[in-house]
Amino acid sequence: MESNQQNTRPLFGYRKFWAHRFGPAPFLPMSRAEMDSLGWDSCDIILVTGDAYIDHPSFGMALIGRLLEAQGFRVGILCQPDWNAAVDFKKLGKPNLFFGVTAGNMDSMVNRYTADRKIRSDDAYTPNGEPNKRPDRAVTVYAQRCREAFPGCNVIIGSIEASLRRIAHFDYWSDKVRRSVLPDSKADMLFFGNAERAIVEMAHRVAKGEKISEIRDLRGTAFMVPSGWLPSDEWDAMDSTSVDTPGPLITHTDPYAMEGDSKKEQNSRSTVAEGTPTNAQPIRIVSRSERLAARKDRSAHTVIRLPCYEQVKDDPVLYAHASRTFHLESNPGNARALVQAHGERDVWLNPPPTPLTTEELDAVYELPYARRPHPSYGEAKIPAWEMIRFSVNIMRGCFGGCTFCSITEHEGRIIQSRSEDSVIREIEEMRDKTPGFTGVVSDLGGPTANMFHLTCKDEKIESACRRLSCVYPDICENMNTDHSKLISLYRKARSLKGVKKVLIGSGLRYDLAVRSPEYIKELVTHHVGGYLKIAPEHTEERPLSKMMKPGIGSYDRFKQLFDRFSREAGKEQYLIPYFIAAHPGTEDEDMLNLALWLKKNNFRLDQVQTFIPTPMAMATTMYHSERNPLRKVTRDSEQVGTVRNGRQRKLHKAFLRYHDPVNWPLLREALKEMGRADLIGNGKKQLIPAWQPAGTGNLSAATTGNVRRTAPVTRTNIQRQLRTRNK
Repeated sequence: MESNQQNTRPLFGYRKFWAHRFGPAPFLPMSRAEMDSLGWDSCDIILVTGDAYIDHPSFGMALIGRLLEAQGFRVGILCQPDWNAAVDFKKLGKPNLFFGVTAGNMDSMVNRYTADRKIRSDDAYTPNGEPNKRPDRAVTVYAQRCREAFPGCNVIIGSIEASLRRIAHFDYWSDKVRRSVLPDSKADMLFFGNAERAIVEMAHRVAKGEKISEIRDLRGTAFMVPSGWLPSDEWDAMDSTSVDTPGPLITHTDPYAMEGDSKKEQNSRSTVAEGTPTNAQPIRIVSRSERLAARKDRSAHTVIRLPCYEQVKDDPVLYAHASRTFHLESNPGNARALVQAHGERDVWLNPPPTPLTTEELDAVYELPYARRPHPSYGEAKIPAWEMIRFSVNIMRGCFGGCTFCSITEHEGRIIQSRSEDSVIREIEEMRDKTPGFTGVVSDLGGPTANMFHLTCKDEKIESACRRLSCVYPDICENMNTDHSKLISLYRKARSLKGVKKVLIGSGLRYDLAVRSPEYIKELVTHHVGGYLKIAPEHTEERPLSKMMKPGIGSYDRFKQLFDRFSREAGKEQYLIPYFIAAHPGTEDEDMLNLALWLKKNNFRLDQVQTFIPTPMAMATTMYHSERNPLRKVTRDSEQVGTVRNGRQRKLHKAFLRYHDPVNWPLLREALKEMGRADLIGNGKKQLIPAWQPAGTGNLSAATTGNVRRTAPVTRTNIQRQLRTRNK
């Protein structure tokens, strides 16, 4: 096995598989009849997904399918198959190479359940929003059915659901630590993060006859191995306590030591001191560059052993330690392999994938997508498609590091941006080919609207960095905050023939935006449709410090500029702030202060978010362990208060909707318990009135949460998953 720091092969640098002669399909086939019309006797690869098939690059299976097709493979797709039996999994026959299994664009548990663990009444990724078209923990169920349909067939798993469950993880819905999805799904391999490089190389190697069980050198992959397995004699294992200690400190290597200064050589020198004859060796000074190269090589052949599943499931402190270690090894430039024992076998994780270049990302997004749902859905409305059909994804990744968000665990902290020309071409294609286009582009965005081409000023610094965030507690001095490329893109996009308006629908990182007033002016003057989404998440330092979010002062500075430029443009425009209730580290007093801030600023929120502990997020670690993994974890390290019981979670949500009479009985009761009955009354500085409108104020409604909640379909949800907003 070669080093995981090997040079990356260009994504489109492979010789195409022989089936490329069939050419691209109008749609990836979903039936035998479609395969016959294409002249196919079989599929090389069959993708299984919990979403409806929309042939558009914003949908993961379409993107992966078209990418594999461009490599010359015949790719079929099974969408939302009936998981109660294996029949649907046989529809396209046995794939020649492998099944690729995903839950879809969203985690199946987040997709189906609210923060209160109640079943949602609709599914945005299903025709007509119909619910219950995918199973809980869909990746595991689908993979098992693939095995049942064709025993011995290769099965790989991926998507955000698999990525977030690649090691032992806390599962909010069962309220326990579950083992990696690999042993449960019985998959041959797991692909995490942006998987294009790994899946393309694996497909070509399997096509040449290589067994998946022998492919162990692909970045961004995880697999099961025998206990204690190492790729070769060159590899060493390091216990995670040597990286981040709950245990004893280790003695670090002398950075000024001579190369080859081993115990054997030390003994040899002692022999010389005693006058014993020996062969003299010349002394060579090792340069700094040589030492760094040697250190990098050692790192590339080192695996860090995390506490085993059996340990972390019963010990919250070890769970927090494992979580911190995992996140410290997330930079593709310096991350080492990880291994975690599960019983008598190990789960092995190679380092994260190398990000795509701008040229590669352009090529991926410019593959021959039909840019619409599969014709078999007829006139059915698919909410996720309706929301993004007139939007364009311009970048990937996020270096914000917000602890409640799973972008970094999935897409990574390195920003991958498309070129301006590529984005413009997609807008033109959307204008010319997408039915119903009226001239309004609904979004130019991604996980964060304004991180387009924002990168570290020095690639060497970026590759060596181990910070969990580039913007917390302050924006790193090495971070480029120049928004000029984004401004240029906005101007060219709105000048295109047939384009009347370009709106920005993705969430904005306002602490970056204030570094570029010119960008804010451009945005406010031309690209805000009356309202702009922004996410301060809270006003109080206690929860903000656990979220890794900036203080409310950054929001205030942005609002000043937003209001100023709106007035100059002669427009009446408003900010729509998002806040999180019941986040780890939040106390009742914090939510009360937030509610008072909302009332003072005349905000009456329709959309509120209760914290959902999603697998592997840092905030989830806080929720489960009640420890702070943002710092070194020990038995005596900082404890984090968590909001667990239903009444308190409802109370925190009620503070965000202080204006809703349904919540007033619960709030009155809580304010009295907190000794703040002075806030009950009809004065301007009081939070809620003492009177109750007729027909409102059922205390059971406020405490049981019987109001229907759904997850709105936004590009933010599609790209970020775990920024679910409960309406």
